[in-house]
Amino acid sequence: MQNTYTPEAPLVLVGCGHMGRAMAQGWLQAGLDPASLYVIDPQALVDAPQGLACVPRANFIADTSLLSEGLTARAVVLAVKPQIMDSVLHTLKPILDHQSMIISIAAGVTLDQLARGVGFEATYVRAMPNTPAAVGAGITGFTAGVKLSTKQTEMVHTLLSATGQVVWIENEDQMNIVTAVSGSGPAYVFHMVEAMAAAGEAEGLEADTAMQLARQTLIGAARLLEHDSSVSIAEMRARVTSPGGTTAAALDVLMHKDGGLEDLMRRAVHAARKRGEDLAG
Repeated sequence: MQNTYTPEAPLVLVGCGHMGRAMAQGWLQAGLDPASLYVIDPQALVDAPQGLACVPRANFIADTSLLSEGLTARAVVLAVKPQIMDSVLHTLKPILDHQSMIISIAAGVTLDQLARGVGFEATYVRAMPNTPAAVGAGITGFTAGVKLSTKQTEMVHTLLSATGQVVWIENEDQMNIVTAVSGSGPAYVFHMVEAMAAAGEAEGLEADTAMQLARQTLIGAARLLEHDSSVSIAEMRARVTSPGGTTAAALDVLMHKDGGLEDLMRRAVHAARKRGEDLAG
């Protein structure tokens, strides 16, 4: 990453919320020269985002029109909300050339929307990370409208893998499914912890105790998933489940064919996918 970007051909991050900041921190930790990173975000002018203090103050800018004349972005990462994407895209053209790469992590925004919004021939990539990127444990699915060269693929992988694993998605139509499964997925897991804690409290536990038990159970189970990656999920579930025991009794409810967890999750993921399609217009 050190040799890919320079102050004259920088990496430009547009939007520095939780996800944008997490990605920028990952790039810096991976060796990006702080002087080769520009952050476009009005709020960043008020307070330099935590973890980015090494980036020169002059590299935090309110909008792309204020970038130095003659600067050409090697890559632009768009980490803004889908609702304001169109207003951002038309500002990018002056800082691009035909070798520039534009990567969007906005849910529902298509490759065609990106190209039409910028109105410039460049390389467009659509990606969907998730919030565990903040601790280097994320996963990002990405796709492109054209076949990427080996060098371009390496560039995308380097940028996206700074915050976790990377998965290539062949068909852009599947990106809304990626968003529904992994992009939104952490919220499903967090809500499951809330639900487990609430159930424990309903059975008589103190609220703090129920939450501690539910929270650490999720953390421990996740570590087992990572540690025993060669073991199937079904086998891991079976190892916890004694025939006729307490876990089996609970799973009879969760795995019921009508209204069980699988049915509920199918409906939830479908709703998220549909919303992603609606955002694309």
